[in-house]
Amino acid sequence: MKEYVCALCPRNCGAVRQPESGSGYCRMGTLPRIARIAPHYWEEPCISGTKGSGTIFFAGCVLSCVFCQNYCISQEHIGKAMTADELTDAVKCLEQMGVHNINLVSPTPYIESVIECFSRYRPSVPVVYNTGGYEKAETLRRLEGIVDIYLPDLKYIRPELSKTYSHAENYAEYAIPAIHEMVRQTGKPVLDSKGMLLKGTIIRHLILPQNTRNSIEVLDTIQKEFGDSVLVSLMGQYLPMGRAAEFPAVNRRITRREYEKVLDRYEALGLEGFVQELSSADAQYVPDFSDDPWKGVQQSNENQ
Repeated sequence: MKEYVCALCPRNCGAVRQPESGSGYCRMGTLPRIARIAPHYWEEPCISGTKGSGTIFFAGCVLSCVFCQNYCISQEHIGKAMTADELTDAVKCLEQMGVHNINLVSPTPYIESVIECFSRYRPSVPVVYNTGGYEKAETLRRLEGIVDIYLPDLKYIRPELSKTYSHAENYAEYAIPAIHEMVRQTGKPVLDSKGMLLKGTIIRHLILPQNTRNSIEVLDTIQKEFGDSVLVSLMGQYLPMGRAAEFPAVNRRITRREYEKVLDRYEALGLEGFVQELSSADAQYVPDFSDDPWKGVQQSNENQ
């Protein structure tokens, strides 16, 4: 893809992007930079199943959360630039490995290549768009007919928190309309006879330490805005990673009391979905990223 001026995400930075470099917030070029291609077994049960979710991890996130567990790819940009043809090869490889779906993790800077890839080849399994939620609805509309499952975060309602921890004071202002667009495209969740998600939207929320009020406000907002049109994944896996040590309030794991306080609200609202146990807060679940994105496939093949 040739040079172009980018307006894909809510940053609206108008960056000039070359194939392998960019001057915008994400600092990414137009060619997808990919850090891992592999089956992934630690998503929600209806995503990972028994065969794994075919994940493609993209570098260069538009959010830059200070506590990101994937900090080395989101902000240090580990990975290798790949063409749309190579991206298509990755999709085909994962599909041949028998995964339940193709899971695009943080692909927002590369939507042009994503569209090009899936216009050339449509896999026989669902396509998942896995995002931090900081999206423009008009950009997402371009993915209609390509994405089967949306897996967005809804991290914050309060702008002071999204400004402090994700440098995005207007996070909720964009995330809520973006999720409405996702739901419009997918409709209510549809599962097959084995409980695997074929179509739909799952909203994730990660509980942060000392921020249970934010979590409760997020859950209340989900109930009010989306009702039973989505599934909700309440996540207790928080680990202080990335630059969390610079922010004392989030420089620890969540406590049992914090977890149960938010869980009580989740259950009282009657939300449907998944609840992650506190035991999931373990570094062993963080993927192994590399400048060789095919390393994950090699490891998976060796373990079979």
